[in-house]
Order: sequence, then structure tokens, then C-alpha cells
Amino acid sequence: MVESTVSQHVQVNVADRIMRITLARPEKKNALTNPMYEALAAALERAESDPEVRVVVLEGSGDMFTAGNDLADFAAVAAGKASRDDMKAFTFLQALARGQKPYVAAVHGLAVGIGVTMLMHFDLVFVAEDAKLSAPFVNLAVVPEAASSWLIPARIGHARAFAMFALGESIDGRTAAALGLANAAVPATEVHAKALAAAKTLAAKPAGALRETKKLMRDAAAIAALMTRESEIFGARLQTPEAAEAFQAFAERRAPDFSKISG
Repeated sequence: MVESTVSQHVQVNVADRIMRITLARPEKKNALTNPMYEALAAALERAESDPEVRVVVLEGSGDMFTAGNDLADFAAVAAGKASRDDMKAFTFLQALARGQKPYVAAVHGLAVGIGVTMLMHFDLVFVAEDAKLSAPFVNLAVVPEAASSWLIPARIGHARAFAMFALGESIDGRTAAALGLANAAVPATEVHAKALAAAKTLAAKPAGALRETKKLMRDAAAIAALMTRESEIFGARLQTPEAAEAFQAFAERRAPDFSKISG
């Protein structure tokens, strides 16, 4: 079966029992918008229900994976111009966390914020050696999401995870693989082929055994509960004076000043 469909900024292609989802907003560094989250969630739900799909691969177009959530959406909530209920990232993350089929990610260039935290729900992650992964949530006066406040420290330790979240420190692809955030780091020109080759290998495996193995390796209830808690705190944080200052400073291309804002 070969099928190709395109929605705005999210491309979906199904062939050889593999669904390839491509973030296709390169002019905006593949920054994720609410419509993109909805399209991604719909693609994952379709993959889970379609017996012709054995494996899902997610990748980015252009020169990077994703710059994370489009900050204009966060800024709108922080400024009171939109409701936090309008944010659709959680819909995508829920679909990702519920997934029972194997998910493979190909990461090149930048992976920022949710571009890193979502990787905790992929079964195989391949990164470019020179990729840069960062999760600067505190810099934006918010908190981590996707159950990453538990899943990332569980993989790389509290100290390194706190530095990523609170200091905004980035790590390169080689370091990500060495720490266990990725399976392997390869030259950028090879990362998509590497992920696709792994997906083809998985597609030939017994689907039932893969599904049950994945379920055994994940505490789905604990992940879902933490994701809900994180989402509630994240949404509340977006409506704080700290967040308003963070996003206003970003819009004005200046460093934020939190010195006169109490926590």
C-alpha cells in the first residue's frame, strides 16, 4: 500500500506498513501550532486503528526537527487573548503516550522544548551527531510537560535533567545518545535513513509481541496522571506575571527581567 496525504504543515505518508509523519513548516523552524498538534494527534490515532500500519516514524523537514511550540500561541494565553483550553499540545501528547505500536523518531538540527520531551514516548530515537536538544522551560516561566519531569531524570539523572529544564542547557546528539536519550547518533545526512531502516525492521516483527512488550515497559497510568498534573501547572503558569514578562521580552528581543516579580 502506498498513500500520501498532506494537511497544512503536517505530511503523512503510508507505505510498506510504515506511517511517516513529517513536520513541514520549515520556514518557521517547524514550530508547532494548534492545528499541527491536532493533525499529529489525528495521524497517530489513525495509525493505531489501521492494521496496515505497523510502525510510525516522525521526522522534520528543512534544517531541523522542531523549534518547539510556536511561542505566539503561548504569548496569546499569557496576554489573556486566548484560553489555555485552546492549547492542543496536550491532545497530541495524550495520543502519543497512549500509542501501542512502535514509534521511531529521526532528529536533526534543533529539537527544542516539546521537541525533546515528546521523544520520551518514542521507542527508538536516532539523532544527528550535531543536533542540539534543549528544554528551556523555566526560561519561559513554565514547567516541563509530557511526563518529562519524571521520564527525563529517570534516564539521565536529576542533575543533568535540572540543568536542561532550569538552566536551559542544550546537549548535542552525541551526548544525547551517550546519556540514553537516543539510541544512536549518526551523521545528519544519515539520520532519516537510519530511522527508516529501523522502522522497516520493526515492521517485519510480530506485531502482537511488539505491542505487548511496549505495554510491559511503560507504566501508562502513572504517565497519564503525571501528564495531567504537568498540564494543569503549565496552563496556570502561562497566566502568571512571570510568563507575561517572558513572552513580552521575547517579542521585544530583549532579556526578561524577573527581579521585581515574586514567585
